[in-house]
Amino acid sequence: MEEQNSQIMLEQKIDKLQKSIDSLNKMFKWTLIITVVLFVVPLIGLLLVIPQFISTITNYGGLLK
Repeated sequence: MEEQNSQIMLEQKIDKLQKSIDSLNKMFKWTLIITVVLFVVPLIGLLLVIPQFISTITNYGGLLK
């Protein structure tokens, strides 16, 4: 009887632990998504905008001479 109670308690603890792990996995996933959105996407945007900016500056530089 005591062994069965002990087993039930262990199963409950394992279930709580599994819920905690699932919660942490979701948190890590959203942290990764937010990091990509806030860092990588603007970085890609800069890679697309910088050549146009250099081209514009070069054109204005030619007009000023």
